[in-house]
Order: sequence, then structure tokens, then C-alpha cells
Amino acid sequence: MTATVELVTGTALARVLPMKMAGAGMAVATAAAVQAARIGAERGRWVAGADVAARIEWAVRLVAGQDQAQAAELIYTLVGTSLATQESVPAAFAVLAAVPADPWRACLLAASLGGDCDTIAAMAGAIAGACVGAEAFPPEAIAVIDAHGLGLATLADELVALRSR
Repeated sequence: MTATVELVTGTALARVLPMKMAGAGMAVATAAAVQAARIGAERGRWVAGADVAARIEWAVRLVAGQDQAQAAELIYTLVGTSLATQESVPAAFAVLAAVPADPWRACLLAASLGGDCDTIAAMAGAIAGACVGAEAFPPEAIAVIDAHGLGLATLADELVALRSR
């Protein structure tokens, strides 16, 4: 990974994840990510690649009003689902725009895209969870994650506590 990729991804997600505490929705989270990607692009090392902020905005508009199947096709063929930040981050926001009212369905859609779909689904789930809370996900899905002993619920509580200071 280049410094720019790490900085843009880290900055964007660090800005978006606390949205739940502010009661923000997906549109606010997307706007915060665009702003964070712009900040990251100014501070990172330049690489020959598309602007992440502009691609997030474009990808969200691209899937607006599309059914899930058409949105998935557009995301896969036009936005891209590779490891590249300028594809995977916009793809995650496009998935959330395609299925704004159902975070779990958004994760399932992301996981079915192909390419680096596990990362895209993880980002979409993290962003949606931050916006609407863990209760938006089926208990059996959370149980599978908890079964791996990662202590994610505890980690999330600790992050919220740090953010609240």
C-alpha cells in the first residue's frame, strides 16, 4: 500500500465510524467520507490514481435509483472492486447508496460483488453499523463474528469511550 492509500482509507473511515454518536445517516456519513478523502489526498503522497473523494460522489450518483441487481452490475463493471482504494472505498459507499435502508442487505450485496468483496462488505458494514447501530444486523450474523473471539463489541465500546473524551 502506498502512503496515500493508507492515509485516505484511514482518514475516511476514522471520520465516518463515529457517525452513530452524532445520529447521522448515510448521506451525512458519505459527505464526511468525501471530506476526509479530500483531506487525505492533500496530506498523502501523490500517486497516479483517481481521486477517491470524486469517485465516492460519482459512485453514489451512479447507483441512485437502480435496483440491487443493476447497482451490483454498475459497481462491479464501472466503479470496480479491486484492492485499489480508489475502487474499494467508492464501491462500499455505492453499495450503501444502493441499499440505504437495510445495512445487512447492503453487506450481502457487497459480499456478492466479486473482487475484493470481503473488504468492501466489511467497510459497508462498519459504516452502516456506525450510522444505525449493531441492532440493524441479524443476531446470528453478529454471533458468527463474535465466535471468532475478536472481542469486537468490547473494542467498539472502548472506541466510543475514547471518542467521548
